[in-house]
Amino acid sequence: AWTDAVRATAGGSHATHIRPSKGIHVMVARDRIPMATGVLARTEKSVLFIIPTAAGWLIGDTDTPWAHGPDEPVANSADVDYVLAKANALLAEPLTRADVRGVFAGLRPLVGPADGTDTTRLSRRHVIETPVPGLTTIAGGKYTTYRVMAADLIDAVTRDIAGVPRSSTARVPILGADGFAGVWQGQAALAAQAGVEPATMARLLRRYGDGVSELLALIGERPELAEPLKDGDGHLAAEIVHACTHEGALHLADVLERRTRLAITRADRGEGAAAAAAALMAEPLGWSRERTDREIDDWRRRVAAMRAGEAQPDDERAVRAYRAVLAAEPAGRSDRTMTAAPRPVEDPR
Repeated sequence: AWTDAVRATAGGSHATHIRPSKGIHVMVARDRIPMATGVLARTEKSVLFIIPTAAGWLIGDTDTPWAHGPDEPVANSADVDYVLAKANALLAEPLTRADVRGVFAGLRPLVGPADGTDTTRLSRRHVIETPVPGLTTIAGGKYTTYRVMAADLIDAVTRDIAGVPRSSTARVPILGADGFAGVWQGQAALAAQAGVEPATMARLLRRYGDGVSELLALIGERPELAEPLKDGDGHLAAEIVHACTHEGALHLADVLERRTRLAITRADRGEGAAAAAAALMAEPLGWSRERTDREIDDWRRRVAAMRAGEAQPDDERAVRAYRAVLAAEPAGRSDRTMTAAPRPVEDPR
């Protein structure tokens, strides 16, 4: 979604332009839909997904033009109502706004003419260009084609470099997959080693694959990390520390929104787990008490900002409400430096 901005810094010309399309999903509890399989259906504008996950039902999505920059896609009330209405047309027991635990928004970086063409009619294919010598860009595409995109881009960049083979991404196992079969077979022994329930170890293996050994090493050094995180829906304390030591988490939002996903799977958007998670992050990241408190405060305002946006009827007012909450000065903290708002992402499927 930032492709045009990157190309602008280099000058040159390019034939395509980014036409961002916003998509939102909602999460509801598993017990609200008594169904063992998911649903895939067409709507007049997009495709409706009702997908069962361990944390709840993932329901989406929307496809609407976005004109407010790539940094802060915000869901509005109409988005949420649209998704619920489309789902309710297929469900025996209708869902209400009270059933929504979490909402997240992201942008499709579509490419197309700047003539106002409906984003639902734009291709999802990716386009590779070289606006200036030495810079090759890729625009468009989607998460489900990321390996094809990666191969095409690398091959385009290296086409004229002697001795460079074609991209090997299609043959490279994803992180945690290389030894997965072996560790899966030994999950009972791993559960006993870590002192956790077998069901917990099965979840960890699905999440980390053979990288679960890193979690076990943390628990071996600090057995208390095998305890569940307060209000963390079964996530272990070790997962919070691991996010900092092995996954590059730098802010509380990184853990609650993009590692554990508590921001979208819990009705409290992760606020209940915020203090405990921040305390666990403080040691590996070297946070002071003031910094820890600031991270918690930032997260609470992030949640309030998201809720404020979701209460508004359209994008313009949702963005204003969202930014107003983030910009408000906390009481007694006039010298506080604002942390940049984290970037929501589209469904990683």
